[in-house]
Amino acid sequence: MTAEVGLRVVQRRYVDYSHAHYAGHLVDGAFGLALFGDVATELCILSDGDEGLFASYSAVEFRAPVRAGDVVEAAAEVVRVGRRSRELYFTLHVVARGAATDARPGAASPLSPPLLATEARGTVVVP
Repeated sequence: MTAEVGLRVVQRRYVDYSHAHYAGHLVDGAFGLALFGDVATELCILSDGDEGLFASYSAVEFRAPVRAGDVVEAAAEVVRVGRRSRELYFTLHVVARGAATDARPGAASPLSPPLLATEARGTVVVP
């Protein structure tokens, strides 16, 4: 197993209402960063046979809100491979948005195209 530039991992998650911290059912940015940790771990396992350690973020940009009731897709892609480090590019897209109303409390719809909510660059280290 070896890390290669272009290796990509994607995970989807439903954003539970317990994650809403702000008016309008907004979710804090830390929710997306936790998902980035999950996709980074999976990527390290697939490429290096080890969970690895997250060393740092070099950039994080919050571009659009994430709300409770959304379905999000977190992705990590290897953009640089060092001897023990891997630089990763992360994205978090909202692929479906909950639109609960009193008349239709479970209403939701897929977004086409998906909405880019967060992007980041980070470094992981493997043994």
